[in-house]
Amino acid sequence: MQLEKRCRVLGAFGVMLFGSVRATHADPVTGDPGYFANWFQRVDEAQSSQPHWMTPLITVTPLLMEEYRYDQTTQHLGNGATIDNYGGGKGLELIPTTTNEIIVNLPPYQVRSHVNPVSGWGDAPFLLVKQRLLSANEDQGNYVVTAFLGMQAPTGSPAFTSNAWVITPTIAAGKGWGKFDVQATLSASIPTTQQNILGKAISTNAVIQYHLDKIFWPEFEISDTAWSGGLRGGMNQVILTPGIILGRLHLTGRANLSIGAGYQFAVAPALTKAPVLTPLYSYGWVFSGRVTF
Repeated sequence: MQLEKRCRVLGAFGVMLFGSVRATHADPVTGDPGYFANWFQRVDEAQSSQPHWMTPLITVTPLLMEEYRYDQTTQHLGNGATIDNYGGGKGLELIPTTTNEIIVNLPPYQVRSHVNPVSGWGDAPFLLVKQRLLSANEDQGNYVVTAFLGMQAPTGSPAFTSNAWVITPTIAAGKGWGKFDVQATLSASIPTTQQNILGKAISTNAVIQYHLDKIFWPEFEISDTAWSGGLRGGMNQVILTPGIILGRLHLTGRANLSIGAGYQFAVAPALTKAPVLTPLYSYGWVFSGRVTF
């Protein structure tokens, strides 16, 4: 019952956000069952006109997805600390129109151990809106181009908050060739305050995937972050992530399960502890589970 109420609230939010939707009750003349009754028909229409690649472990996919996602990471820092992140700032992804997606994420719960142990909630990356600009499925060209706009709220506990609202505009694209595909994003992380500490960050993420034997999706990801201003001004961080995802495994009805794992390790810069620890972590593991519907 709680899940049903939550979906209704999120669906209503999508209606207000994107507008131009039909009534939720059947039209007495035409018999049109209405916006919510046509939800999955609209989802199928949106996804039929784009490739059917797997959502990567790290890189935010330019595809429109209808799913619930949970991630978990364990990161080992250069100062000897370990941070376990439960939830990964992921959540519910919905397709309210044939070219839009809204993602309502939950704040992650984090536990730091070994050095200055503490636990608490991280900041909430509560909303990400996607607008697909161009797309073609595997038979028509096998590509996609999408624009994002994300927002993060400083709702975390004192140990894990940035104390700033952060806006993240992003452009993303992908291209496939047979069983191979490449997906990539270019984003700017812009804090509305605390820029003298946080600075601005330009992040580039790219992933190469291969679809092997129906359910196996081995991949290799590169994440590059360059800071301007703030304590990390002038620094550049590069993290590599080899991994694999298994999916989509049919559960019931429209529901399919995908699970994946990857190993992350920093290759640049050389470890710097002052004025702030860089890279953000030296190595770690990421686990991901998604149910598409």
